[in-house]
Amino acid sequence: MAGEMSRVVLSQVMEKVRISKLLAERGICSRREADTYIERGWVKVDGVVATLGERALPSQSLTLDRAVSTQQTALVTILVHKPMGYVSGQAEDGYTPAVALIQEQNRAQNDRSPISFNRNHLRGLAVSGRLDIDSTGLLVLTQDGRVARQLIGEHSEVEKEYLVRVQGRLAPGSLELLNEGLSLDGKKLKRAQVRWQNEDQLQFILREGKKRQIRRMCELVGLKVVGLKRVRIGQISLGDLPVGQWRYLRPNEKF
Repeated sequence: MAGEMSRVVLSQVMEKVRISKLLAERGICSRREADTYIERGWVKVDGVVATLGERALPSQSLTLDRAVSTQQTALVTILVHKPMGYVSGQAEDGYTPAVALIQEQNRAQNDRSPISFNRNHLRGLAVSGRLDIDSTGLLVLTQDGRVARQLIGEHSEVEKEYLVRVQGRLAPGSLELLNEGLSLDGKKLKRAQVRWQNEDQLQFILREGKKRQIRRMCELVGLKVVGLKRVRIGQISLGDLPVGQWRYLRPNEKF
């Protein structure tokens, strides 16, 4: 029996995985980007050029052509101060997507990035951490799968900070519940950091981002959200970025 169990474990360890998945798991790029690199012949497995859809063992050596580094350097990440009334992703129900704000005339005057605006920077931008249509604040759009994975990947631990204006009164113990003890969609939420900023505003720091999470958390303890603004993601703060304007993430900035 022990021998059989050992064989099962060994077979699981030795199971081959798609190369694109391995590259994504190692934080090198997204799966979609990996497929592009493989198609272009930029990925090798144990020194042999990989083919699209090929699988490899996690223990095998994966190497990338220098062209990958060059291409990744050219990828941009854009920070937007999203106003109310804009949707984060694709246009819906007649509402305008936040990406429509990324135009030369809306670039913040204090953007110190050396990058010159190029329409190609709008291609393949992915929203990394949505904001509701009736929420404002820091929104990240990126061409870089590594950034997207860091911010919204399954195992992301990057903090997101929000200032939340509320109406209602908290019952004794409810603030503790907001910090730890609530569940949504049948799953317990990760521990949060919630405290009063003033008499009608709470500060929320979360390490996850379920749909309308803060509004639903507040509803569970008898509060109504009347204003929500995201002011920080990881080490990047909204700062003095004006509403409706945007800037590039600078090379020396990291989430």
